[in-house]
Amino acid sequence: MIFAIRGDILYTKKLGVVSENIDSYIICEDGIVKGVYKTIPSKYKNIKVYDYKNKLIIPGLVDTHLHAPQYSFIGMHMDLPLLLWLNKYTFKEETQYKNMAYAKKAYNIFIKDLKKSPTTRFSLFATIHVPATLYLMEELEKTNLVGFVGKVNMDRNSIKSLQETTDKSLKDTLFWIKAQEKLKRIKPIITPRFVPSCSLELLKGLSKIANEYKLPIQSHLSENKSEIELVKSLHKESSCYGSVYDDNGLFGNTTNTIMAHCVWSEDKEINLMKNKKLWVAHCPSSNRNLSSGMAPIRRYLDEGIKVSLATDVAGGSYLSMFRAMEDAITMSKMRECMVDKNLRALNIKEVFYLATKGGGEFFGKVGSFETGYELDAIVLDEKDIPTVHMDKLKLIERFERFVYRPNDKLIAKFVAGKKININ
Repeated sequence: MIFAIRGDILYTKKLGVVSENIDSYIICEDGIVKGVYKTIPSKYKNIKVYDYKNKLIIPGLVDTHLHAPQYSFIGMHMDLPLLLWLNKYTFKEETQYKNMAYAKKAYNIFIKDLKKSPTTRFSLFATIHVPATLYLMEELEKTNLVGFVGKVNMDRNSIKSLQETTDKSLKDTLFWIKAQEKLKRIKPIITPRFVPSCSLELLKGLSKIANEYKLPIQSHLSENKSEIELVKSLHKESSCYGSVYDDNGLFGNTTNTIMAHCVWSEDKEINLMKNKKLWVAHCPSSNRNLSSGMAPIRRYLDEGIKVSLATDVAGGSYLSMFRAMEDAITMSKMRECMVDKNLRALNIKEVFYLATKGGGEFFGKVGSFETGYELDAIVLDEKDIPTVHMDKLKLIERFERFVYRPNDKLIAKFVAGKKININ
């Protein structure tokens, strides 16, 4: 299928640089961008055109870390730091997903809101429960969104109702992987919750499965000081938190890996992150809400580490990737002001990259309108943020208003070349 999308087109090819194309056309063939043109080339003159003249069109936004079962208490329970928050609120809520009636009701609400949101690709955590996780994946497949979903693994340091045996955790993971093989757009990702909740035997077993089935990996890393101290007490043999994953084959290189947070990563860990070529999922909202800290994102970028953005629902208090961009800028300003004046704050062009191409590359050639990239696009509704000098604004300025005056209303949404029903 070949079609064009017309409008004011904004995208990025590299960090800090944007391409602004007023009243232009994106040509898409079989889900792949064939180019951005001022006029439609003659060989495409008879193709279908989705005409959004004067509307701002950007690549779809990519959320590389969120917890679907926690959406049920989004915007609540922000009174505790990470480990206490998990034990008092989160683990108890996730236990509910053993009940399929509850899981269906909760996941249907989450999926409805995700479909309407600016997010087109995602990597999310489910729970330990296979039936509920399969239901979530099957229902997400129907939306035509694209993403990874992880059946969570945890065999220690949790409440009794949410703690698996090692053997069951691995067997359930294998069953889950095979049970969802017919899905095309929603794929599995290996998901040890974090080191404190996973024995070495479980980590090694998950690494073997990831390599056998060539699956990506996601987990948490150095989010909170108390968490780091707990890891040190559990693994005196390891030089840093990240080395526990690395020593057990779950830290990049052989398979794509996302590590969320990395707020307190030290030099050894940062070097390991860089060498293993993993993605850091920056979660500014939850880092603030759970009093975790301010991640040194500028350093990671300067070191050449791949960085993406994430909402981290429900530690993060919203599903909006526009707000994640604002918080990423704000937290970097606070860090520069209060912690390290040598680490420059992020700017609007940079967070635009992190939310599109930066996270999109975890999925392949995604997150840009460069030729050869998969077409993910959203058309923004600007009617609620009017201005007297609209015609004088640059496209990046029009986009900036969506970041600082969050408005998730969309006119249209395309994912991997398919137009999504957002109603």
